[in-house]
Amino acid sequence: MPRVVPPVTDERTALTAYLAHQRRALRVTAYGLTEEQARMAASPSELSIGGLIKHAARCEGFWTDLILQRGGTQRETDESDTDEFQLAPDETLAEVLAAHAAAAERTDAVISSIPDLGQAVPVPQGAPWIPAEVKEWSIRWVLLHLIQETARHGGHADVIREGIDGATFDPLLAAAEAWPDPWVRPWEPAPPSVG
Repeated sequence: MPRVVPPVTDERTALTAYLAHQRRALRVTAYGLTEEQARMAASPSELSIGGLIKHAARCEGFWTDLILQRGGTQRETDESDTDEFQLAPDETLAEVLAAHAAAAERTDAVISSIPDLGQAVPVPQGAPWIPAEVKEWSIRWVLLHLIQETARHGGHADVIREGIDGATFDPLLAAAEAWPDPWVRPWEPAPPSVG
C-alpha cells in the first residue's frame, strides 16, 4: 500500500480508495503484535487494537446492512460500549482481522453494485447520536462516515501501538509491505529480554 492514496478520477473511486486506505492503516497497527499485545489498553481507556479492529468490522457490517435494508441484525455502538472495543476471551487477533477483511469485502461488493451514490439509506431511529429529524442518508454519506470512523479509530490504534512498543505507522507499514525504500527503516520486534 502506498503511503498516500493514489490519484483518483471520480467521486466513487475517491471514496472507496480513501476507505480502503484507512482500513489498511488501521490493520497495519496490528502488524507483529502478540495476542496479549492486541488486547492491551495503553491508556486509561479500555480501547485495544484488537478491539478497535473488531469495532470497525462491526461498524461496516451495520452500515452495509442498512444499505441493504437489513436493519436489526447489528447495531452501531457508541464509545461507552466497552465490550465492542475489546477482544473477548475466546476471540483472537487473527479472527478479528479476518472479520474486518470480510466486512470490507462485503461493503465493497455492495457499494460497487449501486449505481447512484445518492441512493437513500434509512437511518435507524432512537439513538441519541443520530439527529431525530434525519430519516435517511445517502450511500455517499455512509462512505464518508465509514472513512471518518475508520480514520478516527486508526488514530486511536496508532497511539495505543506506540504505547505498547514504540512502533509508529511508517515503520510498521514499511515492515508489513516489505518496502525497499531506504528512507524508512522498517519496524522490527524488540529482541527478547534476558533474565
